[in-house]
Amino acid sequence: MKNRELLISGAEQLGLPLSTEQVDVLFRYVAELKKWNRKINLTAVREEREIVIKHLLDSLAFAKGFSPGPGLTLMDIGSGAGFPALPLRIVFSGIAVTLVESVKKKASFLRHIVRTLNLERVKVLDERAEALSETMRESYDVVTARAFAQMDKALAAGAPFLKKGGRLILSRGPEEGVTEAAVGKSGLAVAKVIPFTLPHSSYGRAIWIFKKPE
Repeated sequence: MKNRELLISGAEQLGLPLSTEQVDVLFRYVAELKKWNRKINLTAVREEREIVIKHLLDSLAFAKGFSPGPGLTLMDIGSGAGFPALPLRIVFSGIAVTLVESVKKKASFLRHIVRTLNLERVKVLDERAEALSETMRESYDVVTARAFAQMDKALAAGAPFLKKGGRLILSRGPEEGVTEAAVGKSGLAVAKVIPFTLPHSSYGRAIWIFKKPE
């Protein structure tokens, strides 16, 4: 199966039919990622097929956790190469995205991608989340934090930026969990855990949805 067909088929399995234009833009993104990855270490995943499965499809799976309608605001903490936020923004053009990436070279790549793909309503902040202005707190409908190795740290980093009723969404391995103490300290509650298998792979995953009380 060619990589375009792999993406289209995998997205359909996730309940997300893609248009030809969306597929074109996603592969322009992949092409730029591969080019920049030769100069700076954006991802250890280098084969295009693996990028489609482990990055694009895993990113699109985050849509299981929220309703990405027009006007929705999403912050992605530790964006790295832009996953999951940029694939979500490409597919759901009405959402507004803030990418938080403190490593300057990675932030430069993100700005380049946003310009190259003409993505509106996307801003890049090259700072650590804890250094962001107080005015940004409690401002977002959704926060994602794919880069964090530990869910406890992702909760601590993401919770302050959620509006009341907002959702923190994480994608993890099926065996991973979070401590009750960390959930309690964050002020969030576990709303749902959605187990699934990443399309075209044997990778078990789970989407964790944490909600901020109204």
